[in-house]
Amino acid sequence: METIDTITGMQKRSEELRLSGKTIALVPTMGFFHEGHLELMRVGRHLADKLIVSIFVNPTQFGPSEDFEEYPRDMEGDLEKAREVGVDLAFIPAAEEMYPDGFQTNVTVEGISKYLCGISRPHFFGGIATIVTKLFNITKPHLSIFGEKDFQQLAVIHRMVKDLDMGIEIVGVPTVREPDGLAMSSRNSCLSSEERRSALSLKKSIDMANDMVGGGEKDAAGIISAIQALISSHLFTKIDYISICDPITMEDKATIEGECLLALAVKIGKTRLIDNCLIDID
Repeated sequence: METIDTITGMQKRSEELRLSGKTIALVPTMGFFHEGHLELMRVGRHLADKLIVSIFVNPTQFGPSEDFEEYPRDMEGDLEKAREVGVDLAFIPAAEEMYPDGFQTNVTVEGISKYLCGISRPHFFGGIATIVTKLFNITKPHLSIFGEKDFQQLAVIHRMVKDLDMGIEIVGVPTVREPDGLAMSSRNSCLSSEERRSALSLKKSIDMANDMVGGGEKDAAGIISAIQALISSHLFTKIDYISICDPITMEDKATIEGECLLALAVKIGKTRLIDNCLIDID
């Protein structure tokens, strides 16, 4: 596995691969790999000739009071896991490489960015769209793989790629879960044993919502109220949002009809976790 830490070096290598007729898949990550990341890599390995993984904790998607400094990192372990899963190239730039002095350009996806995570984290999707655009320009992929756990992020990237005619195929991969149902996340490592038990309230809420819909409940407000009660009954929980919305526009839906997205964001102690599921009664 090659490792490259400069933009010009990565661009040159990607251009060489393209000129040789190879298809390139990119998995953008912030590192601290778990099974969810590795599944994205396996999908990319299957779909393209060459697989690139980027490892970069992106400072522009963190707010002033968020956990940028505390975000877990393990570069040596990540590179070993990437080798084992068959990654061809790892792009591991420094912050100064990606955001040199004088950097002042930001990519904004209007509309869908203002809902859900965009309400409490208004900086977040601008940071995501900007860094992903840079990574696309640097690695020159034919396709890029993202996890559906970050459903709104995936929707933002889909919209950006379509609107800006980037010509890159975006592939979503279903959420990978721990045996107890907790959605895999690098932030899970920040939970105490007691907080982790409370974190299971997110998956319990999803299961309850599906049961309610299966039983004929169509009122979004009623389902949200039941989820609020369930999550609030657990220690250490503070709800950021619970939303039942359109999976494309992210606009709230009052009634369960067609395909809906149930999306949750909850702080468990100091750790913010998200989860989601698609609900379809048709």
